[in-house]
Amino acid sequence: MDRREVWETYASAWKAEAVEDKRALFERALDPAAIYTDPLMQTRSWGELEGYMVQFHQQVPGGHFVTTWFHAHHDRSIARWDMRGADGGKLGEGISYGRYAPDGRLLEMTGFFETPGA
Repeated sequence: MDRREVWETYASAWKAEAVEDKRALFERALDPAAIYTDPLMQTRSWGELEGYMVQFHQQVPGGHFVTTWFHAHHDRSIARWDMRGADGGKLGEGISYGRYAPDGRLLEMTGFFETPGA
């Protein structure tokens, strides 16, 4: 997979409802040692990231992310994205940075967005 395809596979895990579906997407897109960081959370395992994604769905039912701009070079990428609700309406936006392992899967994902009350 190219970097964009890996990124989109990872991003689709945020939309997947079932933990089993998230895990299958993780296997394709994430290195087992992948670290996720955003202003609200840092996860250091697939289990922690799955749990965070489940919490996200509890807070934003049907929430998901749509990549609006993506660039990659070497083992790095940057993406702009919109957070969308179940109805497709835009709820927010942000930027994420990715770093890739030698096998092409994501090793680090770092998101930047405004937090509530910021």
